[in-house]
Amino acid sequence: MSGFVSFVGSGPGDPGLLTLKAVDRLRRADAVLFDDLSSGPILAHARAGADLVGVGKRAGRPSPRQAHVSRLLVDYAQQGGRVVRLKSGDGGLFGRLEEEVLALSEAGIAFEIVPGVPSACAAAAAAGIPLTRRMTARRVQFVTGHDADGRLPADLNLAALADPGACTVVYMGKRTFAALAEALVARGLPPGTPALLAEAVGTPQQRLRRGTVGDLPGLLARDDAGLPALILYGPLAGGGDD
Repeated sequence: MSGFVSFVGSGPGDPGLLTLKAVDRLRRADAVLFDDLSSGPILAHARAGADLVGVGKRAGRPSPRQAHVSRLLVDYAQQGGRVVRLKSGDGGLFGRLEEEVLALSEAGIAFEIVPGVPSACAAAAAAGIPLTRRMTARRVQFVTGHDADGRLPADLNLAALADPGACTVVYMGKRTFAALAEALVARGLPPGTPALLAEAVGTPQQRLRRGTVGDLPGLLARDDAGLPALILYGPLAGGGDD
């Protein structure tokens, strides 16, 4: 008999931002397959004796292939127990949730999705800014900064991303933001548009650095911390306090 899989969003890293349902699923799981950013104190909520398996992917580092992760998830579920697939932030935002859901569906394994606090929302909260504002920032957009090859995606809607009235959040964009910024400025986004680099959000290593779309590439070129990051830019990105 097949088991049951809970896809659990762990939030950005702060265990205090876990939902009650997330904690409940961790406490009842026979196995937890977790991302790098979902480890540490969050795993303290897992049931004693549960199998804890790291399957995280990080840009520029050796990582398990997605097919292997999906196969591992199916194999654990087919043993008949409760399985938690722990994903950082919200698994539905650039978390490869679809591939793993499809693998379970093809294997006839039941599952549920438990949403988590999106990293973008946590970053904005840490910086003391909203993501929207009446009249001046009515739209917020999330975009990935790299494709499967680690390059800036070729099919980005640059006209939308260059909208000075939108608040834009770039996931996984540290290595490609220089190219993105050049393309945005070429399409009319003022280089002085406020920007925020939010690193290791929700962890003790959290660091928030403010600048502009024009000067952030230089800041990133000097970065050697290797921390996971989000980049926010738009009319609200310059507010709040560090």
